[in-house]
Amino acid sequence: MDAEAVSAAADRSETSLDDLYARHASSAGRLAYLLTGDRAAAEELVQEAFVRLVGRFRHRRVPDAFDAYLRRTIVNLHTSQLRRVRLERRELERARTSAAAVPATLPDLESRDEIWRALLELPRRQRAVVVLRFYEDLSERQTAEVMRTSTNSVKSLLARAMRTLRERIGSEIDDPA
Repeated sequence: MDAEAVSAAADRSETSLDDLYARHASSAGRLAYLLTGDRAAAEELVQEAFVRLVGRFRHRRVPDAFDAYLRRTIVNLHTSQLRRVRLERRELERARTSAAAVPATLPDLESRDEIWRALLELPRRQRAVVVLRFYEDLSERQTAEVMRTSTNSVKSLLARAMRTLRERIGSEIDDPA
């Protein structure tokens, strides 16, 4: 095929595509608007549908069924968009629920500093037991292994440390269960 023939074929397909757009854009816009209820969203939906069909324009099995292809594409795109929005809303709801579970009040920094000072005043082994049990969240057995001592020793050190902390900062510290 020579260059003129290729150019003529391209012109015919562009003209045909232009004709298809001119013939179907308004009905596609109405369909999209009825699906979305929003003019801007409808225009985007129609544009996206035409863009998707342009790549398949030359390979249609039934050339006269462009309007059916276009309608189906618009409905599929709209359904996909609804699915995406639904998933986003679920994720936002999860995030909102988890954020609501976190207390909205600011931490009491003065109390935290007071607890920190009292913890630093504990004897070295008592402080180690408190840190390993509550900060590192180790079990009594794991704490005993780290400190190379018995579980009974860990329990005793923890009881003395908690008693000392309660005396120094008051009843704000709960008894460990």
